[in-house]
Amino acid sequence: MTMEGRLLWTLAALMIIAGTVCAAGDSKSSSSSSASSTARTPPKAERRPAEEDFYGTKVVDDYRWLEDANSPATEKWVAEEMAYTHAVLDPLPGREAIHKRLTELLSIGSVNPPEIGGKFYFYTRREGMQNQPVLYVREGVDGKDRVLVDANQLTADGTIALDWYQPSYNGEYLAYGTSPSGSEMSTLRIVETKTGKLLPDTIERTRAASIAWLHDNSGFYYTRYPNQGDVPKGQEMYNRHVFFHLLGTDPTTDDKVFGEGRDAEDWPSVELSNDGKWLVISVSEGWTKTEVYLMDVKAGTPPTALTSGKNFLYSATVYDGKVYITTNEDAPRYRVFVTNAGDYDRADWKEIIPQSDAVLQGAAVWGGKLFTQYELNATSQLKLFDLDGKKISDLPLPAIGTVFASSGRWNRNEIFYGFQSFTTPPSIYRYALSNGQSSEWAKVDAPSIDPAAYDVEQEWFNSRDGTRVPMFVVHKKGLVKNGQNPTLLTAYGGFNVSLTPTFSRTAYLWMEHGGVFAVANLRGGSEFGEDWHRAGMLDKKQNVFDDMIAAAEHLIAAKYTDKNRLAIQGGSNGGLLMGAMITQRPDLFRAVVCQVPLLDMLHYQNFQIAKLWIPEYGSADNPDQFKWLYAYSPYHHVKEGVEYPAILFMTADTDTRVDPMHAKKMAAEMQAEAKNGESKTRPILLRIESKAGHGAGKPVTKQIEEYTDIYSFLFWQVGVKE
Repeated sequence: MTMEGRLLWTLAALMIIAGTVCAAGDSKSSSSSSASSTARTPPKAERRPAEEDFYGTKVVDDYRWLEDANSPATEKWVAEEMAYTHAVLDPLPGREAIHKRLTELLSIGSVNPPEIGGKFYFYTRREGMQNQPVLYVREGVDGKDRVLVDANQLTADGTIALDWYQPSYNGEYLAYGTSPSGSEMSTLRIVETKTGKLLPDTIERTRAASIAWLHDNSGFYYTRYPNQGDVPKGQEMYNRHVFFHLLGTDPTTDDKVFGEGRDAEDWPSVELSNDGKWLVISVSEGWTKTEVYLMDVKAGTPPTALTSGKNFLYSATVYDGKVYITTNEDAPRYRVFVTNAGDYDRADWKEIIPQSDAVLQGAAVWGGKLFTQYELNATSQLKLFDLDGKKISDLPLPAIGTVFASSGRWNRNEIFYGFQSFTTPPSIYRYALSNGQSSEWAKVDAPSIDPAAYDVEQEWFNSRDGTRVPMFVVHKKGLVKNGQNPTLLTAYGGFNVSLTPTFSRTAYLWMEHGGVFAVANLRGGSEFGEDWHRAGMLDKKQNVFDDMIAAAEHLIAAKYTDKNRLAIQGGSNGGLLMGAMITQRPDLFRAVVCQVPLLDMLHYQNFQIAKLWIPEYGSADNPDQFKWLYAYSPYHHVKEGVEYPAILFMTADTDTRVDPMHAKKMAAEMQAEAKNGESKTRPILLRIESKAGHGAGKPVTKQIEEYTDIYSFLFWQVGVKE
C-alpha cells in the first residue's frame, strides 16, 4: 500500500469538501429553464408503503419505489423535481456575478508531484478552463514538458477522466486508466513514452488499479474487477483480485495471482521490491484492518501472510531484503518495524520508529532513507530517518498546511511533495537528499486572490461528552465578531480521513462577501490516530454528530454568527452528517447543502459498492447493529410538521459509490412531511447531475454550474449581499 493509497475510496469526498470537485447538480439549458417557469411547488411523490420487520421493529418505507432509477414513474418524478429546483434557483438575484467569479476561481489550476520512471518525470496539471488535468512527461528534472495523455481530447464535454497512472521501472511505458461520466470503472491502456503510441494491450474494469511493473518492463501485476457474467449479479463491484499481465498477450488469459476464495469485499494493492524479488500484497478489510502478504516472484512461491490477521492497519515496503512495516498495532498513532523478507515470525519484528505525539501517516524508502509524513493537530510534518530509525532531519514546509501528495524512488536522491493551505495554492517542491535543500518545482498561480487579506485560526471546543475538538476558521482580516456574519461550516467525520488545511477555490467567493469558512475535525477521522477514528464509527457514530453540533454552537457562542446566518455543507459520509444535522438539530442551521449522501442506513449496504463500508457503519442485517443504525438513520427520523432548514440535496445519476436513491427518497419524504415542504423561503430541493458520478473527474464546466446553484442558494438563505 502506498503512502497516498490508504484512503483511496474517500478521495472524492475530500475533494468535495476542498471545493475543487463538487458531486452533484445538473447543468442548465434553456429548455429546462423555460419548462420550469411554472413549477413553483415541489411535485407530490406517491406514497407506496412497504413494511419491513427488523427483529420485531416494523419500519415503513413510503418511497421504496424511487430506488428503481429506470422506472418510468421515477424518471417522471425526477424530471418534475428538476423543474422545481430550476424554478426556485434560476431567478435568484446575483447569479450572473456568482457564475462569473466562480469561473475565475475554478480556473485556478491544479498540479501534482511527478512519478519518476528512469530519466522521465510524469505529472498532471490542469490550467484555466481545461475540464480535466493533462498528463505531461518531462525528460530530466528540468527538461521540457510534453503532453502524453490528454483526457480533454477524448470527449467534447470533458466527462472522460484520467483516473490513475503508473510509469514502468525505466519509464519506457506508462499504464493509465480512464473512465466515463464519473463511473470510476477504468479502462487500462499502455502508452509508449517516447512516441506517445498506444500499445494494443487494453484491460477493462480496472477501477482504482494498483500497478507493480517488473523491472525489465515486460509486464506488470495489477488489480481489476470481474466482468459481468463472471460472478453472480450484484457482485461485479466487488471481488477485486490481483493478476499478472505480460505485454503483448491477451489480457483474458492473465494469471490470477491473489484473491481467489477470499471475501468479496477485500481490497488488495501491490508493490514490488527494489530488487524485483518480492511482491508485497496489502489487503484492506474495511478501515480498521489490513493484512500483508509477501510473494517470492523469482522462486514462484505463493503469497504468504506476513501479518497475523489482527484488527490493525499495516502497510509494508521491501528494500534490500528488509521489510519496513508501518502499523497502528498497539500504537494508535502508528510506528515502524523492520524484519527480514521471508521471515514470517512476528517475534522477529524490530521497532525502529516508535509512536510519537504526532500521527504517522506513512513511510516509504526513497533514496535509501525512510521518508515519513506526520500529522500534528491536523497539519502536516515531513521527517527523514535512516534505515535504522535514527532521525536525520525535518523537511521544511512553507507554512502551516497540508502535504497532499509525495513521490520518490528507492534509487533516486530526490523526493517530491505537494503542499497547500487555506491561503496557499498547490505547489510542488523537490527535496535534494544530497544537500538537504528544498526548491520549488512547480506551482499554481492564483492572481485573483490575495492570501494576505485572510486570517486562519485553529479553535478548540468541547463536545457533548467533554472531548476537545479542533476547528479551522478562515475569514477576511478585520472581521468583527458581532454574531451576524454569514458562516459556512463543513466536516466529514469518518473513514480515517483527516480534514487538513486545503486550498478551497470556491470558499473564496464566500469569504470575499464577508463570510466565515469553518472546517471541523470531528471524531471518525484520523487527525489524532486510530482511537480518534474508532471513537466515531459503528456504535459510536453519534459522537460525530455531537461534535458537529458542538462546532456549530461554538461558532454562535464565539459571536461569529447566529442560527439564521449559519449554513453547513458536506458530501458522501459528510452527506450522512448533514442528514443527521437536519433531523437531530433542525433549529440550529438556516441552510444545508447535502451532497451525494448516505441517508437510508437500513438499506445502504445493498447498493453500489456500499458493502465495503459495513466495517465502518455496521449493517441492519445484524440485529445489534440495526439498533444503532435505526437510532440515527436520517431517512427514518423525518418528522411531520417540523420546520427544517432550507435544504439542497445533490446527487448524480451515475454515482457508483453512493446510490442516488438516498437523496431522492429523503427529498420526497421531507417535501411531504416537513412544515416547510412547500415553503417559498425555506425550500427543500433536489438536484441531480447527469453524466457524473461521486465527484472524481467531474469537468470544470459542470463544477461551475453546480457551485453557481450552491452559492446562489446559500447567499439567498443567509442574506449575503452581492
